[in-house]
Amino acid sequence: MNLDKLPDFATVIAWAQPFLIKLAIAAGIVLLGMWIAQRLAALVRRLVLRARSDQALASFVSKLAHIAIMVFVIMAALGHLGIDTTAAAAIVGGSALAIGLSLQAQLSSLAAGIMLIMFRPFRIGDFIEAGGMSGTVEDIHMVKTVLRTGNNQIVHIPNAQIWNSPIVNFSSEPTRRIDLTVGVSYDADLRQTRSVLESVLAAETRILEKPAPVIAVAELADSAVLFKVRPWVKTADYWAVLFALTEATKNALDDADIGIPYPQMDVHLHSQSASSPAENT
Repeated sequence: MNLDKLPDFATVIAWAQPFLIKLAIAAGIVLLGMWIAQRLAALVRRLVLRARSDQALASFVSKLAHIAIMVFVIMAALGHLGIDTTAAAAIVGGSALAIGLSLQAQLSSLAAGIMLIMFRPFRIGDFIEAGGMSGTVEDIHMVKTVLRTGNNQIVHIPNAQIWNSPIVNFSSEPTRRIDLTVGVSYDADLRQTRSVLESVLAAETRILEKPAPVIAVAELADSAVLFKVRPWVKTADYWAVLFALTEATKNALDDADIGIPYPQMDVHLHSQSASSPAENT
C-alpha cells in the first residue's frame, strides 16, 4: 500500500467541508424545529384547555401537533442534506396507511373519544346507559370509557361502541321523575284507591312539590285497573324513593283492603253428550 497516494488531512477537510456545513445546518434545523414544536404544542394545549377545559383532549391535540411539526422538520433537514424526500414521504404515507388499516377499530374508538370529549354527553361521576351497559362513569380515556356498575364491577367500553349507540345520562338533570305502575282489582273503588295513593305520596318527604305528582288511571288491562303514579324527586334520591314508594304502596293498599290481582285466565269446559249406538255403526 502506497501511503504517498493517500490524501492529506487538509484535502479531506476541504472535500468534506461542504457536507459538514450542510450537516451542521440540518442539525440546527432539527434543534430549532424541536424548540418550535415544544412551544407550539404548549400553546395548542393552553388554547384547548381554555376552550374546552379538558386535560385528555388537550394532551392528545398537543402531542399530535408536536408530531406533525417534527415530521415536517425532519423532512426539511433531509431535504437540506440533498436526500430525496419524495421516497421518504411515500414510505411514511404507506406506513401510516398500513398502521391505520391494522388499527382501524382503535382509530375508530380514538375518533369517538375525541367526539365524546368535545361534545361531552356525560362527565366523570355521571350515571349513564350506553353501549349496552349502565353504570357510573369512572374515567374517560381517548379510546375507552370506564364504568362502575351497580354491583361494583368495572367495565371498559370502547368509545366507538358508546358513540354509535344511544347515550342516556341519568345524572345530567337535577331532578328525575319516578314512573310507578300500580294495578288494582276491578272491584276496587277507584276514588278510594286514588286517595290511598295520594296519602302514600304525601307521607314521603323526599318527593318534590313542583312539578306536582300525577296520579291517573292509565289502562283497563286484562285483569287489573292500572294507575300511573308519577312523582318528581332529586336525581340523587331516585332509587331510594322508588323502593320506598313501592313498599309503602303495597302496605297501604293492603291496609285499605284494596286487592292487587294476579294475572288470571278463565277456562270454560263444554261437555258433549255421548253419540248413540246407531251413529257409531
